[in-house]
Amino acid sequence: MFGSGSSIGHDNSGVIPVRFVWPYGGGEVSIFGTFTRWTDLLPMSPVEGCPNVFQIVVSLVPGLHQFKFRVDGQWRVDEQLSFVDGHYGMVNTVVLTKDPPQILNSETPGRSNMELDDVSVCQEVIQGISAPDLEVSRHRISTFLSTHTAYELLPESGKVIALDVTLPVKQAFHILYEQGIPMAPLWDFCKGQFVGVLTAFDFILILRELGTHGSNLTEEELETHTISAWKEGKMHLNRQIDSSGTAYSKHLIHAGPYDSLKDVSLKILQNSVSTVPIIHSASQDGSFPQLLYLASLSGILKCICRYFRHSAGSLPILQQPICSIPLGTWVPKIGEPNGRPFAMLRPNASLGAALSLLAQANVSSIPIVNDNDSLLDVYSRSDITALAKDKAYAQIHLDEISIHQALQLGQNANSSNALYNGQRCQMCLRTDSLHKVMERLANPGVRRLLIVEAGSKRVEGVISLSDVFRFLLGV
Repeated sequence: MFGSGSSIGHDNSGVIPVRFVWPYGGGEVSIFGTFTRWTDLLPMSPVEGCPNVFQIVVSLVPGLHQFKFRVDGQWRVDEQLSFVDGHYGMVNTVVLTKDPPQILNSETPGRSNMELDDVSVCQEVIQGISAPDLEVSRHRISTFLSTHTAYELLPESGKVIALDVTLPVKQAFHILYEQGIPMAPLWDFCKGQFVGVLTAFDFILILRELGTHGSNLTEEELETHTISAWKEGKMHLNRQIDSSGTAYSKHLIHAGPYDSLKDVSLKILQNSVSTVPIIHSASQDGSFPQLLYLASLSGILKCICRYFRHSAGSLPILQQPICSIPLGTWVPKIGEPNGRPFAMLRPNASLGAALSLLAQANVSSIPIVNDNDSLLDVYSRSDITALAKDKAYAQIHLDEISIHQALQLGQNANSSNALYNGQRCQMCLRTDSLHKVMERLANPGVRRLLIVEAGSKRVEGVISLSDVFRFLLGV
């Protein structure tokens, strides 16, 4: 696995598996050092889902080690790590101690960009964060969120798309698909206010309703069925009716530009929504509202990462590996009591099964795995809008088309929320630090990271934006 020089001069007793990482890109990346007697180059492999990050795991004995990287024919050192002027020029150094074990990470000044092998030693060597460190970190994040407002989320330029409630549902979902957005606020001209949102989940419910025998909604009616008519029908489906039998609508969850980022975060978490419209009105009665922005946890997390970027040491929890803190949903181990169920599907499962699971499990995405539970793809709620193109929904039967076929239909979808940096599946390792996970989740369109085993890509769990905020805020 590590090449011929990975264990030169060492036996297998008392060694420590260490992950070396080169996170700065390149075509061909190798490493050599004292552990190869400065002779053999060990090729490093790109990390799945992170093509600019190269890694290799090498078994080392405790003690001082020197090393350097060779990137596209050029000798390089990682200046974020400790380095000295040695016999081979500038070289990186690391000191390994057998007791206590070390978690090494270059994102903290003075620490190394290497991690212990998560496969064999992660659970044994990682110590949970202390209560004082957790309290200090949460307090500083809470203070930041409480003293900064939603106004700071607004971009210098951009557009926000809203839909009129008189628009036919079919046309509305075609707009979502064409614009590459998963949801849009709804405007009621008669009331002169924003009254709700239309999301990809609405389309899922509509498709399931169309596929139900005895449904009151037909494909022909969908051509003229308005958003307002669907929303009223949805209220009856959800039994949102009062004692007189009249359907009532929930109030639109929104925020103002001068609400604190903490208040916006809590509104998103407490109401289980993905975004909150930022609406401003100059009048006291709320008339003539202006839709300024759609706030999300991703944007707020980006503010946190930017603010603490040069003072990450003030937040001790950021350096903790995610497998050492209560974060995310993990695949239950064999024999583990009361493990939360983890939804996964095979690529040959029907689209109908996927939509039912999305609705019943109240999750935003489902990992698609092979027989070994290795990650192949992911099916998200937003993927369903691809079926709006060319009325594809009218030409399929949910129980007869597989997830694999449904994903092929949407391969050319212009959906910015489905792709980030050319990757559909955003992944991380159980040994990744919370800081690294937060940086990745702060990227536009990334709502979750699948935790996979290095090499096999076997799915071990998932971390969502809401998981991170619930942990950071202690709610």
